[in-house]
Amino acid sequence: MSITAPKTPSMPFSHRTVAASAADAIRRKIFDGQLKDGEPLRQDLLAAEFGISRTPVREALVQLEAEGLVKIEPHKGAVVAGTSLASVEETFELREVLEPMLLERSAPRLDEDDFRAIDAVLQEYSDELRNHNVKRWGELNTLLHAKLYARAERPQIQAIVDKLLNTSDRFTRLQLILTHDLERAEREHAEIVQLCRKGAYDAAAEALRLHIRAVKDALVRFLAERPGD
Repeated sequence: MSITAPKTPSMPFSHRTVAASAADAIRRKIFDGQLKDGEPLRQDLLAAEFGISRTPVREALVQLEAEGLVKIEPHKGAVVAGTSLASVEETFELREVLEPMLLERSAPRLDEDDFRAIDAVLQEYSDELRNHNVKRWGELNTLLHAKLYARAERPQIQAIVDKLLNTSDRFTRLQLILTHDLERAEREHAEIVQLCRKGAYDAAAEALRLHIRAVKDALVRFLAERPGD
């Protein structure tokens, strides 16, 4: 929904609603190609365009940074974050190879304490999905994967995967927002954990591989169709 709010709103919008509407308008400009990668996002100009104060615009930019769409640099301000199709493909292709390998080694060694910790992450992940806490989604997704691989005893591969998880954090959040696939992500994570708990390690690794590929395919489709790419 584009935002064309007058300077004196005709309805008593809450401050949170104005910030959310501003975030929605800027997000759509980015998705529609009106705002290009690296383009500055000046709070005063956006506030004037939307007919609102700078405070909700600033909050909107912070929200969009959590979604991976905006980069806020100290003393420089906000710019549209670049999202390279090639970078997305390479990151997720590497994850698709390495993470199932780690899971197959780690899962047989996970004990009940490990599974209790994993279950706690799953529960918090579900709660934050429903609270629309975008920034926390990525943090919990990374934590869940790390706990699943914790017993693999392959520190060099784990170091590479840790870097890939951090790199793909913004992509993962973007995929959830674009596809509204929150329930699917929640369901697939729970399935992978359940298979590990049952001792179906090969099936768990395959489910993980398909999960990573689904995220990649959704992002690649969107980025390939985005205007200006």
